[in-house]
Amino acid sequence: MRQLGSRLLSRLARTLRGSLNLVGSASDGGTGTCELLVAASKTSRVAVSDTSTPVAPSPAPRDAFIQHWLSNPRVDLLSGLVVALALIPEAISFSIIAGVDPKVGLYASFSIAIIISMTGGRAGMISAATGAMALVVVPLVAEYGVGYLFAATILAGAMQIAFGYLGVGELMRFVPRTVMLGFVNALAVLIFLAQVPHILLNDEGMDSSKLGMNLGFIAAGLAIIYGLPRITKAVPSPLVAIVVLSGIAISMNLELPTVGDMGALPDSLPFFALPDVPFNMETLRIILPFSLTLTMVGLLESLLTAQLLDDLTDTDSDKNRESRGQGIANIFTGFLGGMAGCAMIGQSMINHRSGGRTRLSTLASGVFLLILILALGGLVAQIPMAALVAVMIMVALGTFNWNSVSPDTLRSMPRTETAVMVATVAVVVLTHNLAYGVGVGVLLSAVFFVRHVSHVVSVTSVLDPDNVERLYAVSGQLFFASTNDLVHAFDYDAVKVKRVEIDLSEARIWDTSAVVALDAVVAKFAERGIEAHLCGMNRHAEALHGKSTGKVSVGH
Repeated sequence: MRQLGSRLLSRLARTLRGSLNLVGSASDGGTGTCELLVAASKTSRVAVSDTSTPVAPSPAPRDAFIQHWLSNPRVDLLSGLVVALALIPEAISFSIIAGVDPKVGLYASFSIAIIISMTGGRAGMISAATGAMALVVVPLVAEYGVGYLFAATILAGAMQIAFGYLGVGELMRFVPRTVMLGFVNALAVLIFLAQVPHILLNDEGMDSSKLGMNLGFIAAGLAIIYGLPRITKAVPSPLVAIVVLSGIAISMNLELPTVGDMGALPDSLPFFALPDVPFNMETLRIILPFSLTLTMVGLLESLLTAQLLDDLTDTDSDKNRESRGQGIANIFTGFLGGMAGCAMIGQSMINHRSGGRTRLSTLASGVFLLILILALGGLVAQIPMAALVAVMIMVALGTFNWNSVSPDTLRSMPRTETAVMVATVAVVVLTHNLAYGVGVGVLLSAVFFVRHVSHVVSVTSVLDPDNVERLYAVSGQLFFASTNDLVHAFDYDAVKVKRVEIDLSEARIWDTSAVVALDAVVAKFAERGIEAHLCGMNRHAEALHGKSTGKVSVGH
């Protein structure tokens, strides 16, 4: 009503100009009511002084190197060792999922980790072979062989570099907080579900008679992980748990499932070679769909993981550089005989909780992984899976946002946001694909947002003091979803004057649907012999209305 009050005062001033001698350039020039209102609103705006803080100068190269690499080397190296130990069984598992030799996943893991430590945009984030990427290439490997997998990995890397230069990192702003919560919670559920076969020993080839001992080792591992920090934090507790439980199992010759049971570890370095595929358009036709999917899934998981670490560390990262870095790592990995990979939120959380913050922790995870599988492969193969399962349970429990499902939070959150979070989790858990869940969450958020905004269109009116015309003020977002409410918001039959003015200075016209709706409003008044005028449109709205009015309508 403030806007209509201003309009009414303007009209009263115009009617009193003669007696008060209010004659000026505005009346001489025939300035319309809307123009006077807009001008008045412009002159009434308070000027805000520029108080922005000067941009801090960039640190010197030496200081920047120390900050990104050597700010806490002991903790970063130990954290990298913990991550490397956790990477081995997962890399082997992902290789089995993809239908390739375990060394393909292991080669990919250390190659990507080492390269991304230098090319990525998020310090302390772990990238390697992942389950989501492995699931994408299952049909490709099954039908065409591992050579096409390497070619698809290289092409996906090139696409990721291109997307990085196109600014794909800016798209992260369109991922709502509730989708991020769903993403994190779903990932925690997936991490835990992946450990269930190793907890219950109910997978094929496992000896269920060792269930009691296995559960005891897992419980002991969790006790060390959560209990040791109460005594000292000098050494990451997950690393202590792995060393202690491995020492007990090896010294007592306990026949528990081990890392070696997951698959054979490679005993030689990979070599640089071209994929064994024909270089023609047919090969491109085969790998292009898989490469595009790998690109999108990899970027989505990597950028979401980077955003999560940004929030946890209260720092920012270069998402576009991360996209390019992922592409460079995948290209090199494809030539080294590895499968495509991306950021691993589980291992990134292990790194974060173990104290790893710099690029050195990421580099250390790759280097230690290489050393472990080549120089210490025989010893690593004897590590009981129960020790690593305890670490992954710690990661799952720490990753899940328990506050998001507390009764107080659920009561205070809008139901639409809760629905988005639940849908994201449900889709991820059912499909085991984080990209699908995030896609559904973003889509649902967009639908709920459009539904909400479409009903925030207000039309108010007041009769002119001269009893000559009625003044309407429209506010809100005018687009395809709000046009129906707009058309029916006017009281056409109640208007008794011959002229109406519709002020759009507080409205935003977004598309041609809004233009058609405004034309329909004008036409409905015209059918009743009432002259309707639109005014107060900004430059964008005037241009859109001028180009589209009378040219776009339903059924024509």
